[in-house]
Amino acid sequence: MEGNSRTHMILVHGACHGAWCWFKVAARLRSVGHRVTTLDLAASGVDPRPLREVPTFRDYTKPLLDILESLLPGEKVVLVGHSLGGMNIALASELFPEKVAAAVFLAAFMPDHTFRPSHVIEKLFEGNSADMMDSEMKPQDPEGKLPPSLLFGPQITRQKLYQLCSQEDLTLGASLMRVGSLFLEDLQLQQPYSEDRYGSVRKVYIVCKEDLAIVEEYQRWMIQNNPVQEVKELDGADHMAMLSRPDELAQCLADIAEKYA
Repeated sequence: MEGNSRTHMILVHGACHGAWCWFKVAARLRSVGHRVTTLDLAASGVDPRPLREVPTFRDYTKPLLDILESLLPGEKVVLVGHSLGGMNIALASELFPEKVAAAVFLAAFMPDHTFRPSHVIEKLFEGNSADMMDSEMKPQDPEGKLPPSLLFGPQITRQKLYQLCSQEDLTLGASLMRVGSLFLEDLQLQQPYSEDRYGSVRKVYIVCKEDLAIVEEYQRWMIQNNPVQEVKELDGADHMAMLSRPDELAQCLADIAEKYA
């Protein structure tokens, strides 16, 4: 895995997680010369805001949008979104297509440019593959003006998210996860992303073959629904591939960066 300091990768976490979940992959990529940014989305990781101060999905995504807005003219990045983070990099690609060398979806929700962004989340919950088990999903306010909160329970964390991770990584995840949201109601109000902006960004999908949260069948449905430039696979990777298969994922991202950036 050879590094290229001109390649800038931004790694975006999923719901209830933070920049911390990328520590293994970021260290591996940086050790060979890649430039890597891991960030906390609003009300995530060490970001001090509580969820109630983040009323919309765009507010939640703002830390990523701020980074893209600050890039120098002509500078491009490789965006990597995990799980719900796929929705964040899709919004970023819609707003800043000229700054995205490639959008990489890691076992992630990947919207198309035909339906509203919420469509790919709704479809998962329509089937039986989205058993949330002991997760807590509840309203934040009596009026329903704020997005419902989400917190993964210990059973789903152990059995569907981290089932192939070490006991140490499971303990780390369980101790650092925060209350988050899917922002589904807000995403239902948004117009579909455009073909000439979001649709013009080159996309790669990384299928995690042992994912029990967003199962392989559903990952492949999203690829069929919104064809990408390239599909890669990670064998033996659960939903938290950055923890269960960090070497393989780091190599995969390095290969993508070399090809598209």
